[in-house]
Amino acid sequence: SSGINAEWPLRPGSVDPSIIVTAFVTTSVVFVSFTLTALYAERRSMLFLGSLLSTALSGLLILSLANMFFRVPSIALFSVYLSLIISCLFVMYDTQLIVEKKRLGDNDFIWHSVDLFIDFVIIFKDLMIILTDKEKKKRRSNK
Repeated sequence: SSGINAEWPLRPGSVDPSIIVTAFVTTSVVFVSFTLTALYAERRSMLFLGSLLSTALSGLLILSLANMFFRVPSIALFSVYLSLIISCLFVMYDTQLIVEKKRLGDNDFIWHSVDLFIDFVIIFKDLMIILTDKEKKKRRSNK
């Protein structure tokens, strides 16, 4: 293998169950922390992140596409960490955007929930990849 596998790491029997629990608990703590930060921050103070996050996602897409051809493990790992950072910032941005939309009369709570759920799943996926990679490296060093 050429290093980190940036695919969804949940294959039956391939992941220690404690990693799943750790990733879920960590995701929950991170999600709640960033949501509370957005809720207690000054009104509309995080909405400027929208354009920055869109640009960062574009850069991440280009980096990921380039790495499909070059297959550099350190770039794959960097892109997972970058995705994690972007997703955490998206939690703050989406939370404040939802609050603002609600103030303006948008009561589509289902779509708002989907936005936050997608953020949660991406953070969980990235943490699973990171923790699984760390476990594989630890197993290799113990052999």
